[in-house]
Amino acid sequence: MSDVDGVNPLHDAMVRGRTAGNGTLLETDAGERIDDARFADLAARFAAALVAAGTVPGDRIAVQVAKSWQALALYVGCVRAGLVFLPLNPAYTETELDYFVGDAEPSALIVDPDNEASGQRLADARGEGGPRVLTLDADGSGSLVDAASEATPVPVVARAPDDLAAILYTSGTTGRSKGAMLTQANLLSNARTLVQAWRFEPGDTLLHALPIFHTHGLFVACHAVLLSGARMIFHAGFAADALVAAMPRATVLMGVPTFYTRLLAHAGFDAALVRGMRLFVSGSAPLLADTHREFEARTGQRILERYGMTETNMNCSNPHDGERRAGTVGPALAGIEVRVRDADAGDLLGTGEVGVLEVRGPNVFAGYWRMPEKTAEELREDGFFITGDLATIDADGYVTIVGRTRDLVISGGYNVYPKEIELQLDQLDDVAESAVVGAPHPDLGEAVVAFVVPRDGAAIDEAAVLAALDVSLARYKRPRRVLALEALPRNAMGKVQKNVLRERVAELFQAVP
Repeated sequence: MSDVDGVNPLHDAMVRGRTAGNGTLLETDAGERIDDARFADLAARFAAALVAAGTVPGDRIAVQVAKSWQALALYVGCVRAGLVFLPLNPAYTETELDYFVGDAEPSALIVDPDNEASGQRLADARGEGGPRVLTLDADGSGSLVDAASEATPVPVVARAPDDLAAILYTSGTTGRSKGAMLTQANLLSNARTLVQAWRFEPGDTLLHALPIFHTHGLFVACHAVLLSGARMIFHAGFAADALVAAMPRATVLMGVPTFYTRLLAHAGFDAALVRGMRLFVSGSAPLLADTHREFEARTGQRILERYGMTETNMNCSNPHDGERRAGTVGPALAGIEVRVRDADAGDLLGTGEVGVLEVRGPNVFAGYWRMPEKTAEELREDGFFITGDLATIDADGYVTIVGRTRDLVISGGYNVYPKEIELQLDQLDDVAESAVVGAPHPDLGEAVVAFVVPRDGAAIDEAAVLAALDVSLARYKRPRRVLALEALPRNAMGKVQKNVLRERVAELFQAVP
């Protein structure tokens, strides 16, 4: 990548990183090799096409497309043009997408060709202020690609460290999604820290099987490769057979706990297979200690667990060189501070005491998009971000996440917010009220379970309830089970006691392979 005409810290760092490599950026799971020059050319043309479509620096570009190397080039193109990248889960329904388009007010909406009609409906509903709808298919075709083929690359747009580079939406327990505003400095500082902490070099090859619409797959994994000159084997998604086949040509795997449980279930996954691998990273959900131990027994290697959030990228990591302690997420990364406070009194707590984890550093986001009150609630005046996670810090600085103050469920590495599902359930004719919790699951980490109270005279048909949610919720959010109760357990203040519900489903999925 070359042609740096402006001062754009994030883009410039990616340019310099690629010059350290051997010219190959990635290989697709179909065997196609994409070199740096081809990738950079498409990114520059995407930037030019978006500029020609009328976008200006600071505009939001909403992207809901399948994973592809072209989609990654679109992200780099947005950085190049000074545009704010807004990736969205391809599983979102039109109803869900409508909220993001209305809240972020993007200048352009990039969708899969199959979703062009629904995207256009959302744009038309907003009149002249609606976004320009363009398409990008997983095979590299679409109207955006057509426009890019005719576009003449424009100079790199100068951006300041505090300028926004991305907005990633993270839901809240109230059901209203929040847009975490990430600056150039947020992303670049964390990328540089991870390259150093995890010892990324031009000779590395990353097995990339994560989605690229969230922090883990896009900013953690891709930035490490783009800034270090390393390469990727770029899989469209996780498939154990495909990863096992590619592993002899790789050195690093980043995944969620589900990756590792499924690899351990694969007959071909053994110590001989991973002889050339130097690093296995796990995050986005807690890794069971049993999985950690079984992995080490099978391969002779210890998984490196780390901890991050949409609002902060990565905060903590077990060391590359040093003791990786199962059940912990390691000490704070270089340049990042962590502390725990009492959830009620707000007092700072000492070694080993459980409190709400707070983090501070150049990685911490700029706030929530158009939510100053919410930003003020979660960002302290001294710069510490209140994570909402309960944790302890031991004498060596290792952080252990012991619970969540919020009701977040993490299923297969995806965040699921119960309130959003409860709102959909409560709209059903036969449901009087509902409560959603997570149940331990040996493969997904947690599975979504819904408890519903029927209206007077009604009966709950589990299959019918699940079918009704199909049209309004992405697949990963849908409950695995719907259980009927005469009444929800409540405390003296009338609050639903979700801890009681969690106890009832603690062993519900333990027999699932």
